[in-house]
Amino acid sequence: MITLTDDPDPHLEGVLGDGLAEHNAEMSRLRDWRALAVEVLDPDTGELAGGVLGRTSMGLFFLDLFYLPKKLRGCGIGSRALRMAEEEAIRRGCRAATLVTVNFQAPEFYARHGWEEFGRIASAPGVERIFMRKTFAV
Repeated sequence: MITLTDDPDPHLEGVLGDGLAEHNAEMSRLRDWRALAVEVLDPDTGELAGGVLGRTSMGLFFLDLFYLPKKLRGCGIGSRALRMAEEEAIRRGCRAATLVTVNFQAPEFYARHGWEEFGRIASAPGVERIFMRKTFAV
């Protein structure tokens, strides 16, 4: 049976992830998937306010989510968080990185940090998904 849903079984991600990990390990002889996160705390409250969430696998760093509240933007925290994530990815043996952003999010920020656009898809009126990559000097 096949079911389409917008409320997936909580175990689905694990089933898919484990299955892909097994297949990838069989094909590449690598089993190196690891989560990578940089947590940013609010300097006033000490509470979690933003950060970077991604993963490394088979020599590639996937930057999945990156958010900072407005009050923490423009003061170097974002640059520091991105640099920390990239440096950890390099320590793990990654040679490159990839991300998807939106035209009204932060493509200019990433470009200033050496990321380059390699694709763009219009997805809704006035909205474009921007695919970016960065090659690490190793």
